[in-house]
Amino acid sequence: MTGVDAAVDEPRDPAAFWEARYRDARAEKGLMWSGRVNAAVEREVSGFEPGTALELGSGEGADALWLAERGWSVTAVDISTAALEVGAAEAERRGLGDRVEWVQADLATWRPSVQYDLVTTAFLHSPVELPRERVLRQAASAVALGGQLLIVGHAAFPPGSHGDRHDGPPLPSSDEVLASLALPEGWIVETNAMVDRMATRPDGQTLAVTDAVLRVRRAG
Repeated sequence: MTGVDAAVDEPRDPAAFWEARYRDARAEKGLMWSGRVNAAVEREVSGFEPGTALELGSGEGADALWLAERGWSVTAVDISTAALEVGAAEAERRGLGDRVEWVQADLATWRPSVQYDLVTTAFLHSPVELPRERVLRQAASAVALGGQLLIVGHAAFPPGSHGDRHDGPPLPSSDEVLASLALPEGWIVETNAMVDRMATRPDGQTLAVTDAVLRVRRAG
């Protein structure tokens, strides 16, 4: 989920907005996103012993599928049924149908009922209402003892995106995300970094972007 272009006539209700965006993208080009695992997820999680994982804002499931292929049992949560349908179909195609549970839910109200060895969310930004800080604190509460929480965000809206063309508060740095979590004692910061990378837009244009990457471990 991320702040991409929003037309004036698009719905502002979060569920309707994202459902329309994913269904329109599927009709136009099959996928909204690249289908590749997020670079920071791959970098931060590679080498971990597989266990249970929760991905919040899973979209079309690229990260969830990457985790499942490496032995994780994944719960992937997103507000859009259309996005989850893409992920579930790809999971079946790859023989991963029994490794990913696809859950349609609004993260503003959804609450995890169990804890996980890994909780991850990448680019959880939205041009429509999203209580991001509250969702991220809920994410921390879903981490089991000894588990990891990985949060990847844009440090600034990508050029040409909806957020880039409108005035608004700046996106938080990794330091600011860490502060907003208000973690109690017993958490260890493993990664807290602003990471530059090259990204490719759907039109093929490449551009430099910066990610805010935070990974914290709950001491066992």
